[in-house]
Amino acid sequence: MQVVLLERIEKLGQMGDVVTVKSGYARNFLLPQGKALRSTEANLKRFERERAQLEARNLEQKQEAETVAARLDGQQFVIIRQASESGSLYGSVAARDVAEAATEAGFTVERRQIVLDRPVKELGLHPIRVTLHPEVDATITINVARSQEEAELQESGKTIQELRAEEEAEAEFDISELFDERGLAAEDMSDEPGGPAPIIDMGEDEDPRG
Repeated sequence: MQVVLLERIEKLGQMGDVVTVKSGYARNFLLPQGKALRSTEANLKRFERERAQLEARNLEQKQEAETVAARLDGQQFVIIRQASESGSLYGSVAARDVAEAATEAGFTVERRQIVLDRPVKELGLHPIRVTLHPEVDATITINVARSQEEAELQESGKTIQELRAEEEAEAEFDISELFDERGLAAEDMSDEPGGPAPIIDMGEDEDPRG
């Protein structure tokens, strides 16, 4: 189906371009969203009559989007999820979850503005693109963690793998320290009066009777 675009559409064209798209894409998205008109003679004439108004409206919306982008760009939002020890989520983080996290922080962001190639399924910091206007984007980061404390550690630059390695190293240190303490305690007992007598190696060829 041929349509005339009423605004810039990423990877498709600019306002006023006549492009060929799949019928389903046109009927389900472009036409009902007011982003395009069927490319008929009547609609092309209508577009030319309204072009100045469309361009003025687009400029106004772009300026508003740039104001929001200046505040939103670079922001980080924490999303708490359950996950395995390896960092794999029990479920996933979708565009709706990202939009809700941003909205709870005081930003007006809609699910359709969140650009996710695929759902987030791992703990960690994930950059996300937000399309505020056909010509204006912002990049935010979602900090997906199992707790607020873990989110703060991740924000400091540590990955979930590094955190696990540190926990394992700390556990190993505690165990070795425990054994060291027991060894020192045994030595102290052998030095005390009445403590266990030290074992003297007499050698294989010596007679203990003298």
